[in-house]
Amino acid sequence: MIQFDQVQRCFGQTKAVDGLDFKVLAGELFAYLGPNGAGKTTTIKMIVGLLRPTSGRITLGGYDVVKQRREANRLLGYVPDQPFVYEKLSGREFLKFVADMHGLDTRVAFDRLEREIDTFELSSFVDDLTESYSHGMKQRLIFAAAMLHDPAVLVLDEPMVGLDPRSCRLVKDLLRQRADEGMTIFMSTHTLSVAEEIADVIGILQNGCLHFLGTLDELRKGASSQHRTLEQLYLGLTDGPINDQIDATAELPPESRKDAG
Repeated sequence: MIQFDQVQRCFGQTKAVDGLDFKVLAGELFAYLGPNGAGKTTTIKMIVGLLRPTSGRITLGGYDVVKQRREANRLLGYVPDQPFVYEKLSGREFLKFVADMHGLDTRVAFDRLEREIDTFELSSFVDDLTESYSHGMKQRLIFAAAMLHDPAVLVLDEPMVGLDPRSCRLVKDLLRQRADEGMTIFMSTHTLSVAEEIADVIGILQNGCLHFLGTLDELRKGASSQHRTLEQLYLGLTDGPINDQIDATAELPPESRKDAG
């Protein structure tokens, strides 16, 4: 559903992303991990059309995100790392605006608004101006807006930041449910416990290059340990030896996975 073909993004002489070449399958919940400055947000901005690759190609559902931006956007929901809302609109007005932007029929839009207001428990503040919202309230509103048009692909950049424990639980359960129903989810996060709990596949990026791609079990196998947490495995891969270095390259999934589905 999301295909990277030798994607590179440069800023001057700096390669922020270098040689990404992998696929996230339909119905997969993909956790994109890496230290600050690794290139995660740059990758996401290329997926959603805010940046163009310097070279290579990204497709969503077969649509080139540069050459077929409109078609790709119809498949896409996006939750950025900083929630942006129009502060002189109420939450309900903001959701109606988003529904109009997606061209939803009036009756469909009304039903979807009510569904997302209920799902993300917005009813107690959805008719207040968003300028009064906390970060967590804005984050829940942005989640609701991203889900209004039932996207086939959901892209999330640090989605748990600012959410209280109840909201985190709600979002984790929802993401897992939507992936099980066939939605493709690309999630960048520093919250390793979330990735460990709900992700199907993990990608670890460092210095713009993908150093590991596979399941948590494959990552553990590369470390010759079935008992390490994702945090221990991640630090062993990105920070050098803590107990011993992980041989991630030995456990990369077979190339056939890249071309499947």
